[in-house]
Amino acid sequence: MSQHRLDLAPGEYVFHQGDPPTSAFLIESGRIEILSEQDSGTVRLGVLGPGDLLGEMAIIDAAPRTASARAETAAVLIPVDGRQLSERIENSDPIVRALLRSQLARYRTLLSGRRGQSEDAIVVASSGFESDAKTKIELETHLRQALASRSLEIRYQPIYEIKSQRIAGYEALIRWSHPTRGQVSPAEFIALAEETSLIVPIGQYVLERVAETLAELQRRGVAPMPFVAVNVSGRQFNEVDMLAAVLAAARSRGIDPGLIKIEVTESLTVDVEAISDLIERAHASGVKVALDDFGTGFSNLGHLHKLRFDNVKLDQGFVRQMLAAPRCLAIVQAIVAMVHALGAELIAEGVESEAELAALAKMGCRYAQGYLIGKPWTLEEMLARHP
Repeated sequence: MSQHRLDLAPGEYVFHQGDPPTSAFLIESGRIEILSEQDSGTVRLGVLGPGDLLGEMAIIDAAPRTASARAETAAVLIPVDGRQLSERIENSDPIVRALLRSQLARYRTLLSGRRGQSEDAIVVASSGFESDAKTKIELETHLRQALASRSLEIRYQPIYEIKSQRIAGYEALIRWSHPTRGQVSPAEFIALAEETSLIVPIGQYVLERVAETLAELQRRGVAPMPFVAVNVSGRQFNEVDMLAAVLAAARSRGIDPGLIKIEVTESLTVDVEAISDLIERAHASGVKVALDDFGTGFSNLGHLHKLRFDNVKLDQGFVRQMLAAPRCLAIVQAIVAMVHALGAELIAEGVESEAELAALAKMGCRYAQGYLIGKPWTLEEMLARHP
């Protein structure tokens, strides 16, 4: 048995009546019978099969198990950490929580009132756990397993310094190849991780892998050393001291902390005071901070002039339209000039043609990133470019 899978032989118990709730279980295969110990003896309440969720009620109201669960056949269960369920419930709409707990209380009252009746009088109907929720729980469990086994991959997308015509750094991007689904979209699994605290250990995982990569480049004698930018999610920012995490990862690998650049999204700049504090402490430690995806909906010039970012990353939507739309080109030119006036450098994302690169060079844009420069490289591909 592993923490990600529970293999049961016929007759083996999952849990007993009266046990404290620790986790729920998603039945992957086999049949599990639900038993209640009553004055008249053991009553069989029903049977659950593949796709059903088991033991979730005790998690919801943190009550002892009101029944036992035993494998009727050989079965495979996926443990669902109680925190996964309770955290989602606590973060849901208060009315939804109230309705859920009200219905659960009624069910427990009904079950208690029926004790002592015959086995045939109690039937637990099950139409299978909701398919979307089932898929989500399975995916989250597999993501936890991938994180634990270090099978999540870090790709490195090059950032090109236009004037010197060299790769100056990289952006670290996480990728996940699922054993059965293949490549899972980062938009899907990162959003899933954001819903729980899983995004925090994933962020730490990325940071540690980046530090390992930089240490290997340093060992190879690469000069000048490239920087690597790591993205910070809203939940990471709220729950972790990112600068402390960067400094710890760098020092443990014997590299200059300044080689790791922190990237924050525009949505986080709403909290001007907190971001300003991060930037000031980062600069004091030699770490640079970039504003990611400028122009994607949260742009606020009233905040931007208060925040001393080292880099501003222009969203790829501007670059892709600027040669075909003169007004868009004028906007990009104005943004480049504004960023320079603020003492920062612009990184243009989404550069896919030589014409776009030439236009950015003419404006004085310092950095470019996009498929023209290079798609996200595997670690091996990146290291091969720094022999």
